Amino acid sequence: CGILRQVLLLFVLLAHTCAEREDYFITEETESGSFVANLAKDIGLGARELSRRRARIIFNNDKKHFQLNLQTGDLQVNEKLDREELCGSTEPCVLQFQVLLEEPLEVYRYKLLVTDINDNSPVFPEAEMILKIMENTLPGAVFPLKNAQDLDVGVNNVQNYTIYPNSHFHVLTRNSGEGRKYPELVLDKALDREQQPEFRLTLMAVDGGTPPKTGTTLVLIHVLDINDNAPEFVQPLYRVQILENSPLGSLIVTVSARDLDTGINGEVVYSFFYGDEEITRTFALNELTGEIKIIRKLDFEKIKSYELDIKASDGAGLSGKCTVIIEVVDINDNTPEMTVASLISSIPENSPETTIALFSIQDPDSGENGRMVCSIQEDVPFTLKHSVENFYKLVTEGVLDRETRSEYNITVTATDKGIPTLSTETHISLKVTDINDNPPCFPQDSYSVFIPENNPRGASIFSLTAQDADTNENALVTYSLAEDTIQGAPLSSYISINSDTGILYALRSFDYEEFRDLHLRVMAYDNGDPRLSSNVSLSLFVLDQNDNTPEILYPALPTDGSTGVELAPRSAEPGYLVTKVVAVDRDSGQNAWLSYRLLKASEPGLFTVGLHTGEVRTARALLDRDALKQSLVVAVQDHGQPPLSATVTLTVAVADNIPAVLADLGSLEPSADPDSSGLTLYLVVAVAVVSCIFLAFVIVLLGLRLRRWHSSRLLQAAGVGLAGVPASHFVGVDGVGAFLQTYSQEVSLRADARESHVIFPQPNYADTLLSQESCGKSEYNYNCYFIEKETVN
Repeated sequence: CGILRQVLLLFVLLAHTCAEREDYFITEETESGSFVANLAKDIGLGARELSRRRARIIFNNDKKHFQLNLQTGDLQVNEKLDREELCGSTEPCVLQFQVLLEEPLEVYRYKLLVTDINDNSPVFPEAEMILKIMENTLPGAVFPLKNAQDLDVGVNNVQNYTIYPNSHFHVLTRNSGEGRKYPELVLDKALDREQQPEFRLTLMAVDGGTPPKTGTTLVLIHVLDINDNAPEFVQPLYRVQILENSPLGSLIVTVSARDLDTGINGEVVYSFFYGDEEITRTFALNELTGEIKIIRKLDFEKIKSYELDIKASDGAGLSGKCTVIIEVVDINDNTPEMTVASLISSIPENSPETTIALFSIQDPDSGENGRMVCSIQEDVPFTLKHSVENFYKLVTEGVLDRETRSEYNITVTATDKGIPTLSTETHISLKVTDINDNPPCFPQDSYSVFIPENNPRGASIFSLTAQDADTNENALVTYSLAEDTIQGAPLSSYISINSDTGILYALRSFDYEEFRDLHLRVMAYDNGDPRLSSNVSLSLFVLDQNDNTPEILYPALPTDGSTGVELAPRSAEPGYLVTKVVAVDRDSGQNAWLSYRLLKASEPGLFTVGLHTGEVRTARALLDRDALKQSLVVAVQDHGQPPLSATVTLTVAVADNIPAVLADLGSLEPSADPDSSGLTLYLVVAVAVVSCIFLAFVIVLLGLRLRRWHSSRLLQAAGVGLAGVPASHFVGVDGVGAFLQTYSQEVSLRADARESHVIFPQPNYADTLLSQESCGKSEYNYNCYFIEKETVN
């Protein structure tokens, strides 16, 4: 019969398990390492898949009673279980756990039923119970006894009671409303205090286990004198609710019992019928008034309800019993709990949508107090995604940029819906690692560098620096020059660059007259993978220094060793233009500004030289006593620092006509040298040539005058910018022409032959204008400008 009863009970438990959807069951005290279930098979995966997908089990109570064998997929016992420690008196004892697969994320929920075994014996709260029974108690009277406690549940709990010897009494087993079994002592025969004032009986509690376990206590019965009314409670059951945060000393309920007897037999005293330690430490009962108050803090999450058995006793030993059920009402006194299951601390900046963390949230409260929402701050590029059950994923919203922000401190907040709301925060730090996604960058789009010519070789001329927004190797910049040629030579023979520092060095001494500017391109490469680069243009301008002496173009020294002669009529008035010294300077700017001065003259005070024009003019009228041949030394000096100069010697012949010139020159310098006759021959030829072309010159002069009149109309508009500037200030290079004035000759310069052509006209002419076509650009890049001079016959 006992075996059949256990089988029926097991059937009921299995049916209850199916209804509650428990998936597995295990008997308590099962040895460590015992097999529970093959989770891999139930999930539908191979055992190797569990390891690859990083499977693990999570129990809600965070205790490691079980372990998952990733090799076989078996759920095994990790340590011996004690159902009473896990669940106490709760029935059934169900452990909830999840199987977590991280790659990809999946969660499976299971319930594990821990079944009870009969490993605890019934225990009475006291070693001796004392009853006082009036002698006039009629047979059949029932006396409640204190029940035995058995930590086991179900069929393994106390099932019945027996008492011995039982000549006057027997015991009935009664079921309480809460499923407990209470013993009741029943009087079988009338008592006679004079014959037997006391009974000593043994009460035995028997559980339903196989084999059954027992517990005993001594029942001492005192037979009292007659008292025919026992206390009776106003109501047999009290049910009250109280908030778990009620202050200590709060009144919960007041029980009340009445006794129809008078005197000592009618005085009622209240007490706990069963002195459970948890109850006596939590509640206080006033034995006179029946008030029940709180003496220890309540906690809904630990104990949700209490059942108190209250006894009312009169002075003669009669008693009555009632039950008080106290239900604890939950308040929002627990903050949500957050558990991080998976977390990464760094992520490359080019990663697509990535899961940063996986975490679960729980709240021990119930109802709205236990419902939660999860959130993060708004200023981060992350979002929360609800996964399964109470799991959330923290994922990136897009590609991150380390150069914009290299580290994030993310605050995840879990808030319940209670009143007032409670919340908890978890801080997650994430570093964004660098990739090579930024090329080196120069601060400017282009650079201009100025260097004086004649610089020393190997001198540093400029420094370039490129910045890279990346870090470490990705930001290590090296420099190089783009391949190019200058005047047929490679750029690397002129300029070099330090690949580490970006400093440019001149490998040659630059000459302004050779070239004046140099354009190159500097490349910057980082050390990332793949390498990124950028470039910038750099213009190097060579600055002029005064390293060239003025060069005298006119008068040119004759190649035959003779001295050139200029003519001046004796009738020349003061200011008469005798000739003009023409000089150029290969330098530029101030270094090419020239000034002229008369350094030496055979007749001081007879001639003057224009400071800026180089014009040689008469300072006074010529006298008969003045020598026919005048020698002048003219110095030409630039304005550089230090200034450089050159000199030229002029010979001026004073005569009214060419035969007189020849005669006078012959008489002045008779020469014993046989070559002296060559000079006369040259003068004769020159005079003949001049006479022949004079007529053509007059015709050309008339045509040029007409052309000059036409050009002056055009130059009035185009030449406004030159108004008021002395002609001598335009002597130079690079478009700064040498303004040449002449009174009786036309000077033609050619870049290829560097020759000059001189025409001597008659002294009685009006205006002379040199043709622009006769003035080209020489190898020194000089421009020629012309100024007309009117002389008086």
